[in-house]
Amino acid sequence: MTLPGATALLNEGKALLAQGVTVVDLAGVTEVDSSGISVVFGWLRAARDAGKSIRITNVPANFISLAEVYGVTEQLPLG
Repeated sequence: MTLPGATALLNEGKALLAQGVTVVDLAGVTEVDSSGISVVFGWLRAARDAGKSIRITNVPANFISLAEVYGVTEQLPLG
């Protein structure tokens, strides 16, 4: 979840939301930068706009560390 793939990830997530997916599993994520946090917030906005909610699972430690640095951990549906 880094800048070069952020737009594609955002769009993939939105497509999955449109198909009814409500749980996003980040187990396969090995790299994260601040754009990864932005992608997740984009998914949250898309879910909210569609009247849905999502949950993020298997969140990598580096994602959590970035969320803590930016002070947004409590705003993310991490499970």
